[in-house]
Order: sequence, then C-alpha cells, then structure tokens
Amino acid sequence: MIIKRNGSQASSTGNPEWFTGTVRLDQPFQAEQPARAGGATVSFEPGARTAWHTHPLGQTLIVTFGLGWAQREGGPVEQICPGDVVLFAPGEKHWHGASPSTAMTHIAVAEKLDGKSVDWMEHVTDAQYHK
Repeated sequence: MIIKRNGSQASSTGNPEWFTGTVRLDQPFQAEQPARAGGATVSFEPGARTAWHTHPLGQTLIVTFGLGWAQREGGPVEQICPGDVVLFAPGEKHWHGASPSTAMTHIAVAEKLDGKSVDWMEHVTDAQYHK
C-alpha cells in the first residue's frame, strides 16, 4: 500500500504548448507498469482551456468545482458542472476547460497505451472557444 499525503507533491503549471490561460496541475497518481491508469486534478482559471487532444484509450473527467465547457470535434460546446462525469472515447479529438467567467476543476483519468496517454494537437482558437 502507498499513501500519497495531501500536500506532499508540488503543484505545477500547465504547459503553454498544451493549455491556454492559467492552469494548475496536481498529479496524485501516475501509472507504473504493469498498471496503466493515471490521474490529475486540473484547475482552470476563467477562460483557460486545453488544446485539442486525443487519448489512445479514452479519458474520464469528473468535474468537482465551478463551471466548465467541453467539446468533441464536430459537436457543440457543452457546459459541464460539479458532479458531471464526461467520457471521451479512445481517439476522440476534444478539448475542455473553464467557462469565460468561472473557474473549473476536474479530476482527469486516462490509461497509457505503449507508455503514452495523450496526443496533443493545435490550440483551441478564441473563435472555437466562444462558439
């Protein structure tokens, strides 16, 4: 058994290659083989969001705070709220983040396939974000 105590791991800021705006990442668990599951608590300031991306084995988001938006390629921008669980299928191109006026935090869980859990793509433009 391993217990990672609250506050024992430093937070990090979202890489500007993968995020727009102010984003904080806390990664309480990451897979060590043979396990594949990893997770992070991601906090987005108003207007902050991910770039477009996919996950080889899909992704699950559990919204814990605030008001956010999520969109899969070709679909509408959807509002997400605390208690909502968002499931993205393997390979489904998508983005997620805070609404323009309200911060949002979610727990993100994804599995690694051949050592990789995410493929990052282009940034979400302001025009795409404000649809």
